[in-house]
Amino acid sequence: MPRIAVLGAGVIGLSTAVSIRKSLPSASIVIIADKFGSETTSYGAGGLSIPTVDKVPGVPKDLVRRWVSDSWKWFSDLTLSDLASTTGNQLAPGYFLCNTPLIDPLFAEYVYSYERMSDEELKKINMQAKYKYGYRVTSIITCLKKYLPWLTKLHLDGGGIIEGRKIENLNELVGTYDVVVNCTGLGSRKLLNDGKIHSNRGQIIELHADWIKYWIYTDDGAYLLPYDDIVKIGGVRQMHNYNIEVDENDQREIKEKCYRLWPPLQGADIVKEWVGLRPTRTPLRLEAELIKFPTGKLKVVHNYGHGGVGIAISWGTSLHAAKLVKDILQSESRL
Repeated sequence: MPRIAVLGAGVIGLSTAVSIRKSLPSASIVIIADKFGSETTSYGAGGLSIPTVDKVPGVPKDLVRRWVSDSWKWFSDLTLSDLASTTGNQLAPGYFLCNTPLIDPLFAEYVYSYERMSDEELKKINMQAKYKYGYRVTSIITCLKKYLPWLTKLHLDGGGIIEGRKIENLNELVGTYDVVVNCTGLGSRKLLNDGKIHSNRGQIIELHADWIKYWIYTDDGAYLLPYDDIVKIGGVRQMHNYNIEVDENDQREIKEKCYRLWPPLQGADIVKEWVGLRPTRTPLRLEAELIKFPTGKLKVVHNYGHGGVGIAISWGTSLHAAKLVKDILQSESRL
């Protein structure tokens, strides 16, 4: 029975552990992490599935398409099933507004509907924002407050184990596990001395706005995403910023651009503010390697650095990682 450790309990780590269980039912799988649930960056993610190739730089387009395709099927199946409420997945109509036209965006191949708006349609809703182009899109929004616990339950119900501790050095795991899957995100800066992984800081505001039933996303960073009676507004994308405190200037900027984008938001009460550091790497690291330590060798599969499209491609990359785990267990020659 193979012994497998997955490091990290965000959406990437949880998805990978569940995918490995589906691929290797007899494996002993433990998730090791020092942060869970609301402590993870995944917990506050927007969860809107509109991935584009440019959001996954340095990766071949065909590979990105495979990740997106696998992920879309997974989330769509959940969205259209009796598990939708439990998993936090909802079919969501909305608008993509921009000043540069979208040319064959990758998400258009998978979403439920995608249609460019006429100038007359755009004029009707584009009151103060003055965007030049608009698209009606029906996609999926995943509420991570529900989805993460559901993935955790899948892992535990399948016989998986969860261990709360921080791994300071992969050498600690030599001889204990046959394969270690590294999904530590920003933790890989220290764990692996990976200088390519960095923060893309995000800040959002949650409003009580139960009258908003549609999402709006723009190419200049402003967006609003509905979840039940809550609407998340944002956003901020600040590379190499590691401040995890709410910034008042960012708060002011988010309010100004989102209220200008959609005046119906004004008057909504603020429920919560949140800051998260998106683990971003060019390219995203999804590969296997054999690491030699003084105490022995360790088979490692890496799956981290998804940036701002982590949710949208999480299941596809987890399937890829599970295959790498299976391959590395069978033969070191593939390395």
